[in-house]
Amino acid sequence: MSTFADALAAEHAAIYAYGPIGVRLADAAATAARAAEAAHRSRRDALILKLAGAGTTPAPAAPAYTLPFPVTDRTSALRLAVEIEDRTAAVWRACLPGTTGTDRATALAAMTDAAVRATRWRRTAGVKPAVVPFPGRPA
Repeated sequence: MSTFADALAAEHAAIYAYGPIGVRLADAAATAARAAEAAHRSRRDALILKLAGAGTTPAPAAPAYTLPFPVTDRTSALRLAVEIEDRTAAVWRACLPGTTGTDRATALAAMTDAAVRATRWRRTAGVKPAVVPFPGRPA
């Protein structure tokens, strides 16, 4: 079972990943990458406040993260965008069983947002099917 601390780590990693993603994209895709990074920053900030409010010291972002593959062009940037959103959705999905009420709604909304972004990136990349059944569930 994942926790909000795990979700914070996933959000930190997603923010980092959008740096190399964004520099390899142009036009509408670059705009979408900036919007995705902003969404992850917003979730990160909310998680930091939530964890701090609960008396937990939120973990800071690592200075760097290891990307699963080099991002050298538009194709690899789109592939990473899909992967990072899928991974983030999986972490948020894992939060669901241990949550209720507002916390569950937060986790569900975050999972859904990441899954929708992953679908949009698949469509941009021309990946079919663009929609995966049961977002966030391991294959």
